[in-house]
Amino acid sequence: MSFNYGNMMKQARIMQQKLQDIKEELKEMIFEASAGGGVVKVKVNGEQEVIEIKINKEMVDSSDMEMIEDMVMVAVNDAIRQSREEAKRKMAALTGGINIPGMF
Repeated sequence: MSFNYGNMMKQARIMQQKLQDIKEELKEMIFEASAGGGVVKVKVNGEQEVIEIKINKEMVDSSDMEMIEDMVMVAVNDAIRQSREEAKRKMAALTGGINIPGMF
């Protein structure tokens, strides 16, 4: 039985196109997280870029600035985590659960 390199290359091109499609789809996705009961809200896109931070101005008191900074950090990290988990889920669907280093 001989190995069919042409078929292997065709499959690689198909997978590469699907990977590109997933990356494009993720770019359009928005992940939102909040902290402090909604005092801080953060939106992150599928490329793990922060695209919006909202802080409830009624809750802002200069003496609470450290707490607000902590809430921003919590919300940002949660939104990024959501984005990463979605990227992993989509990649697992593409690769059948096989982890291929460097694909994402």
